[in-house]
Amino acid sequence: MADGEKDAGALGPVDIRRILTLLPHRYPMLLVDRVESMVKDTSIHAVKAVTMNEPFFQGHFPGRPIMPGVLIVEALAQAGGILAVESLGLGGSGKLVYFMGIDGVKFRKPVEPGVLLDLHVTILQAKRNICKFEGKAMLGGQLATECQFTAMIADPPSD
Repeated sequence: MADGEKDAGALGPVDIRRILTLLPHRYPMLLVDRVESMVKDTSIHAVKAVTMNEPFFQGHFPGRPIMPGVLIVEALAQAGGILAVESLGLGGSGKLVYFMGIDGVKFRKPVEPGVLLDLHVTILQAKRNICKFEGKAMLGGQLATECQFTAMIADPPSD
């Protein structure tokens, strides 16, 4: 690719309005604020702005606020969901991305208020409606959390 050319599958940045069409999550469970870049069928770099106003900081932990690890993994999964839905052209379809498994989670550095959490997710394997991802949450270039996870794209449950 020549300088200034963009890969045909590359997208970004993507703002919160578009994210809301790709994910069903809403406050307080929406954990992706922006997509910096995305290459369909390949990878995404998204961002979560972690602020002291997050509801979980009231109890985790008073006097030493740290983002719960399970929410860091959820933020990575949401970034993966955006990548999967956008790659399959399913934005606005109502399809949901469900966790099927999480493997090899390692927490390397605590995530505190006042940081930008960089969410890097790569598709390792995709077959029909099931995707396997690798995720890394980074703080200023340092690894905070890493994991692999599997998700399924499906219709929402009927009432």
